[in-house]
Amino acid sequence: MTKNYKEYAVYLKALADETRVKIFDMLAGGELCACKILEEFEITQPTLSYHMKILCESGLVTSRKDGVWMKYSLNEKGLATLTNFFEGVRRG
Repeated sequence: MTKNYKEYAVYLKALADETRVKIFDMLAGGELCACKILEEFEITQPTLSYHMKILCESGLVTSRKDGVWMKYSLNEKGLATLTNFFEGVRRG
């Protein structure tokens, strides 16, 4: 099996920020509205949008519009790819 280091690097870059790591962890509990995510931080809505754009473009998070709100969830395929990478590293 060929490893896709470019894909791994994109995921790791997306998670190379404390705010995005926390958002990623929050989404492990299920889909969240942007308003709920924003409540956990002392940042502006545009700053949250910036972080969500990075997470979505990386492929780790998906989004959908629900009325006026955006809802976010983990992309299971991206999560599985990242998990497999780390499991492979651990096995050596």
